[in-house]
Amino acid sequence: QLQLQESGPGLVKPSQTFSLTCTVSGDSITTNSYVYHWIRQSPGKGLEWMGAIHYNGNTYYSPSFKSRTSISRDTSRNQFILQLSAVTPEDTAMYYCARGVGFSACDYWGQGTQVTVSS
Repeated sequence: QLQLQESGPGLVKPSQTFSLTCTVSGDSITTNSYVYHWIRQSPGKGLEWMGAIHYNGNTYYSPSFKSRTSISRDTSRNQFILQLSAVTPEDTAMYYCARGVGFSACDYWGQGTQVTVSS
């Protein structure tokens, strides 16, 4: 059974950069065909796709976040990482990692981790 677990700082100050880690268990993040995504949901808003990393290491970003986002991975730990820079209170959200087959709908999701941007 595949499991994804997000971890992160919880509270971040405006203008800072934060990192979130998604730890994957039950399969390798280098397994052919899968794409690992970062998605967020802000209060009162729908889900926003931020970006993804392919099983081969290629990365893809939403134009809305591309200038502030970096996605990387640590294959030795079976983790993928989101960095978001120059944050504002509008970046306060629940952040999710998820896995999809290619860029189709995600079949496995983490429980999410809350990030609050506040001074």
